[in-house]
Amino acid sequence: MLKHTGKIAIIAITKNGIQISKLIKNKIPEALVFVPEKLKSDFNPNIIWFKEPVSEIINEQFKVNDALVCIFSLGAVVRLISNLLKDKKTDPAVIVIDDQATFVISTLSGHLGGANALTRFMASILSSTPVITTAADVNKTISVDLLGQEFGWEIENFINVTKTSALMVNEENIAIFQDSGERNWWNLNKLPKNVTLVEKLEETLNDKFRGCLIITDKLVTNKNILSKSVIYRPKTLVVGIGVHWNTTKKEIFDGLTSVLEKNMLSFSCIKALTSIKKNIDVKGLLEFSKEHKLPLRLYTKEELEGIAVPNPSDIVKKYEQVASISEASSLLYSNGSLIVQKQKFPPNLTIAIARTG
Repeated sequence: MLKHTGKIAIIAITKNGIQISKLIKNKIPEALVFVPEKLKSDFNPNIIWFKEPVSEIINEQFKVNDALVCIFSLGAVVRLISNLLKDKKTDPAVIVIDDQATFVISTLSGHLGGANALTRFMASILSSTPVITTAADVNKTISVDLLGQEFGWEIENFINVTKTSALMVNEENIAIFQDSGERNWWNLNKLPKNVTLVEKLEETLNDKFRGCLIITDKLVTNKNILSKSVIYRPKTLVVGIGVHWNTTKKEIFDGLTSVLEKNMLSFSCIKALTSIKKNIDVKGLLEFSKEHKLPLRLYTKEELEGIAVPNPSDIVKKYEQVASISEASSLLYSNGSLIVQKQKFPPNLTIAIARTG
């Protein structure tokens, strides 16, 4: 069952609505419940009573929450939120529930905002009928804007999502190419009939394919492929870094971008940074990790010394008591294979890259 971790506001304007909101809050305790003060009959610490017009509460909560649940008529909700809408990437999920909880309606941001999933969850709580109208869901086909979301994949070129989504639901021929990332995003034996898996990226250029979904950690440079594709970036790359105590974040950035470009790999696919735990923190490494929001895993020399690597170093062994840092740490974290052997950037930096297994 769905565990929603975003911020949720529930707005109820009737006595029945209050009872419905209580059922939801029992399952989602972190949700905030807002009710007009005129309905207050007893002290309830789980309800925020308001005197302002409902329009003001909607306006405020729309801007600060990940989901807005309105327990009143759909028409009223549409009028109240119409001037607040921006785009599907930033608007919160909006869900409407009628006063008898007969229907739970996914109203806004069904895919990216999570309204469809939250609608199903709330319908299960209330024994209601979920109402979902997004084409990919009702046609039981691939949701282009949600593909890989549960794995943390990022869409690189969002500009093609709407066009490709339309092609998908209209059953136009679409190619899928994948050479990295999680493979269990769909039952590959039951792909939609208009979708074809291809083994080589160049096959997506076939004129019979109106659109393409490309799942890769490699750079895609062919303009003809880019023009008709949605590129997904799975988190597959583990960057091992050997540094001195005074290595700067700029040195790390310059070295890493150089290695990625040379090997045609995407920065967006970095899953984590790894290195050795030193007696003092390496400020540049910590700053780089924080600035780019990349997890940093530091290993002890005891953890690294048993990892077989292609390029052990006597010099590293002399100063760090272990023969490899960048290659060993990236392999240890990834549980995969080394795809870029140690690259040296004298005097302060080495970089290696492993792909997760």
